[in-house]
Amino acid sequence: METQTKKNWKRKLHEVIYEADTSQGRFFDVVLLILILASIVLVMLESVDSLDAKYHDIFYAGEWIITIFFTLEYFARIITVNKPSKYIFSFYGIIDFLSTIPLYLSFFIVGSNALLTVRALRLLRIFRILKVTRYIGESNKLTKALVDSRTKISIFLFTVLVICIISGTIMYLVEGEESGFRNIPVSIYWCIVTLTTVGYGDIHPITPLGQFLASIIMIMGYGIIAVPTGIVSAEYTKKALDNTGNQDEHIHTNTQSCSNCNHDTHHDNAKFCNHCGYSLHND
Repeated sequence: METQTKKNWKRKLHEVIYEADTSQGRFFDVVLLILILASIVLVMLESVDSLDAKYHDIFYAGEWIITIFFTLEYFARIITVNKPSKYIFSFYGIIDFLSTIPLYLSFFIVGSNALLTVRALRLLRIFRILKVTRYIGESNKLTKALVDSRTKISIFLFTVLVICIISGTIMYLVEGEESGFRNIPVSIYWCIVTLTTVGYGDIHPITPLGQFLASIIMIMGYGIIAVPTGIVSAEYTKKALDNTGNQDEHIHTNTQSCSNCNHDTHHDNAKFCNHCGYSLHND
């Protein structure tokens, strides 16, 4: 009886922490999102010397409260899965650990305050929270469009790199060291900054020919910036049209997580984990 009660307790806690199909799970995700954002705000405010000097104790107490909550959550995630190592060494498990441990290190080890900025990694946890049903379908579509576009984008980036190398070399020959183009790497850096329309202004051409070439690179930059967006948008639209009425390509919004292997990508209405075969409704 005691074993069954413990099993039910672990299953219930697992549903709340790992899934978003229940009201308790959604509430937990909302609370977690608020605490993550609050923690990031504290990290930013602590970097402002005038505010830190005035409200240091408040910031410190608030960070400890948030860290303790995340610590309890971290251990709760470990004890609610049958194979804790699957979570501990997963991407989000490592992020959870790295974003929680710095405050403890700063308390016990002198000189480790610099590690407190690692807390900003907590922001990455938002992507796990966005597993909520209303977002997962669209995020999966976007991810798939990016993956399917990777070859085109890689070729595009390689082409841009070649253009920067050639243009940078030409600018080095045209302008020379007296204009600030001290060597080819520096000239390539200038070309990248100009092509992306950033324009720091630390280096600029002064000869008429150099200014003419720079103008061409600037105009080219506006067209180049739009290319990756167009590639991904076209792929996204293509997938949306291809998937219309195609059940095999249906984007599944099941947020259930397997308590055995921690796998969290399952078909809608799935009863068993498609990775290890463990029951998703382990009563």
